[in-house]
Amino acid sequence: MAKTKQTGTKKPASAKTGAKAAPAKTTRAAHAGLAELSGPLLKLGGIKPADGSWPKRTRVGRGHGSGMVKTGGEGGKGQTVRSGGGKGPSFEGGQTPWARRLPHRRGYSQKARDIGHFRSEFAVVNLHDLAGWDPSVEVTPQTLKVAKKIKALRDGVKVLGGSKAGRALPPGLRFRDVTFSNSAKEALVAAGATIEGE
Repeated sequence: MAKTKQTGTKKPASAKTGAKAAPAKTTRAAHAGLAELSGPLLKLGGIKPADGSWPKRTRVGRGHGSGMVKTGGEGGKGQTVRSGGGKGPSFEGGQTPWARRLPHRRGYSQKARDIGHFRSEFAVVNLHDLAGWDPSVEVTPQTLKVAKKIKALRDGVKVLGGSKAGRALPPGLRFRDVTFSNSAKEALVAAGATIEGE
């Protein structure tokens, strides 16, 4: 039995039973509205790292102007690597330094060194500390220590010219084995004090 051809127009595919309708194409106006709502669109071509996160590579050995010649940033070896290495400011390349070329006297004074070596350290007493001193008792390092005017004898006792208002020196004081500053000595001599064994 022969098949007969159907006449008429074909139905669109969307008209078939069970077929889903194709989504409508988005217009330019819709894209513009979406851009206004969400801000600028992110594109792969616009992605770049943060500034400074990829520093420029140091190129070693590319001329003296770069500062990366010879050791190439690795530093030296030997004396220049050691902590505290190098020569002092007075080093003159091995020749006799300036401080040793000068004509010197024979011997040096050690008084400029710290107190613990050669300089004398005195126990200090001011004039106002002797305001209530008994003139019948001689002022010596030992009597000053007994009277608790000083804590230790050290290398000697030195009287300084410190004074306070209302604390005058008693007349007739006698001193022995004690050193004085110039102002203290003048004040004691004016007060009639006797100084022995200075």
